[in-house]
Amino acid sequence: MGIMSTEKIIKANEKDVEFFMNPQNSNKKSSGRVDINNLLARVRLKNAQERKTNLIFFSLFAALIFVLITILSF
Repeated sequence: MGIMSTEKIIKANEKDVEFFMNPQNSNKKSSGRVDINNLLARVRLKNAQERKTNLIFFSLFAALIFVLITILSF
């Protein structure tokens, strides 16, 4: 017949949602092992991005203080 069961429709929708939630992982097969080098590289990258963000905010704050002191000194 041309009618799909509700169970098949629900399972098909779950697979579609899973693909859209994690598209980069859909083609990978998990071996069950974790590569510590990949984890360390991810942590280092995240720390570098945080340092860059903190440096930008500190620089903007220092520039704001410098401009305020310069304006108030006249």
